[in-house]
Amino acid sequence: MKSKAFWVVIFLVLFGTNVLFASLYLQAKKELEGTKVILSSQQYRSKYMDFLKMFIKLVIKSDKEVDFETRLKLENAVRGLKEEYNDPEILAQWQKFVNSGNEAEAQANVKELLGMLVDKVYALK
Repeated sequence: MKSKAFWVVIFLVLFGTNVLFASLYLQAKKELEGTKVILSSQQYRSKYMDFLKMFIKLVIKSDKEVDFETRLKLENAVRGLKEEYNDPEILAQWQKFVNSGNEAEAQANVKELLGMLVDKVYALK
């Protein structure tokens, strides 16, 4: 009689630990998904921030005309953002800036580009 009660207790203990481990697993899985979302958002922001820093350093702070190599580097970075994040808006604004007809138009387009980049850095994805 005692051996049957012993096995029932063992079964209940094992069943209870399985339920406990299953709930802990589901909780850890949910936390991992949340962490993945945060990491993805940080990577997204980081790419836009890297371009913003590069643009400020190579264009805004430059005291000379931007050379072809620098423009190509910036163009490739913008195209990378467009491709990686399916963001044709950033490429379109870049092209408006590059194709500006005069200095006033270029200044307006660069303000728009910088504003767009800042919005993307601080936007939730």
